[in-house]
Amino acid sequence: MVGGPHSFPGPALSLDGGSDLLYLSIHLNIRRLKNMQSSQSLTQAFAALGDPTRLAILSRLATQGDLTVQEIAAPFAMSLPAVSQHLKALEHAGLIARGRDGQKRPCRLNVDRLAETARWFDHTRAAWEARFDRLEQFLATTETKGDDHER
Repeated sequence: MVGGPHSFPGPALSLDGGSDLLYLSIHLNIRRLKNMQSSQSLTQAFAALGDPTRLAILSRLATQGDLTVQEIAAPFAMSLPAVSQHLKALEHAGLIARGRDGQKRPCRLNVDRLAETARWFDHTRAAWEARFDRLEQFLATTETKGDDHER
């Protein structure tokens, strides 16, 4: 395998020899890089969701469907450029998409990105619930042991 288009310096990569660590390290680092990219996109989404104005914009898009910048800006006491900055942040985070319909540029909610954040919350919630269940079991066993020692 040495000298091929995807070769690395050093001994040949194999699944049955001494170079398994290098092979494994490369593949784990690739997986970590993909997880980091996913983590960065989630970070951007959560940062965008942390602003009350952006959250209100997303709520309006969820309930009213596609809206133009003018329609989005109507209930807010801020300038059109300020609303546009919020929309750019939401678009950069992948939470909305802007289309083109003649002269209009309607904004639409990106449901897939919201679903991605919901999956993260669900996964995190499940992990914490499992931790609390284990803690509850531990405390129950220590209380039982404490009762036994008092007798």
